[in-house]
Amino acid sequence: MNLPAVKVIYLNEMRRFWNTLLQSLASPVISTALYFVVFGAAIGSRIEEIGGVSYGAFIVPGLMMLSLLTQSISNASFGIFFPKFTGTIYEIMSAPISFFEIVLGYVGAAATKSFIIGSIILLTASFFVELRIAHPWWMMLFFVLTCISFSLFGFIIGLWADNFEKLQLIPLLVITPLVFLGGSFYSIDMLPPLWQKITLFNPVVYLISGFRWSFFEVADVGVAWSLLMILVFLLTCLGLVWWMFKTGYKLKQ
Repeated sequence: MNLPAVKVIYLNEMRRFWNTLLQSLASPVISTALYFVVFGAAIGSRIEEIGGVSYGAFIVPGLMMLSLLTQSISNASFGIFFPKFTGTIYEIMSAPISFFEIVLGYVGAAATKSFIIGSIILLTASFFVELRIAHPWWMMLFFVLTCISFSLFGFIIGLWADNFEKLQLIPLLVITPLVFLGGSFYSIDMLPPLWQKITLFNPVVYLISGFRWSFFEVADVGVAWSLLMILVFLLTCLGLVWWMFKTGYKLKQ
């Protein structure tokens, strides 16, 4: 493996993150605080405990998942789209470096950024509610797998997009609605029976449910299903990236 090349790509992407540190970190912290003011205080005071967990604490995994998904996709998609836009991607592809090493550098950096932001959101949430993590190792596993898998998904979007409008299309019109409808701020048990069945077709439900279980041992679906879904998604994204590099899809002019 060409580790020096991976290191150069990784550090270059991380340097861009540190150069916009205020914007990268201030936005999720302020957003998290606002969610707790609106949902945790204003609405949460009128909602009973869910599964023995206070509403303010109950929404923490959902808030983290919302930020993890959007930040992972955004960081990875822009990271690979910009070299495509400037034409420097062809220099990278002509270098003695495999597609796996390119992906490792870009996706590794995007996942690292998301992990840092998610950790800060978790720290911020602890100032508003009393948090307990029942299964810290499981929480960390879901945390890391989510960062990696959705950074891969963002990488695919960056390869697919032809312009900046397409770059924002899927995160805004697909991912964000799926997160809000995936039990981020409520349990799907609170929905009518028909909508409970429909909601199970939303893959984000399984991610949020497994992540919430690691905190409070409260889940809408089985933990095994949650872990299986995220592993299938991870392998699917990896296979799709391999195919795009192998065929040169959106990479060859």
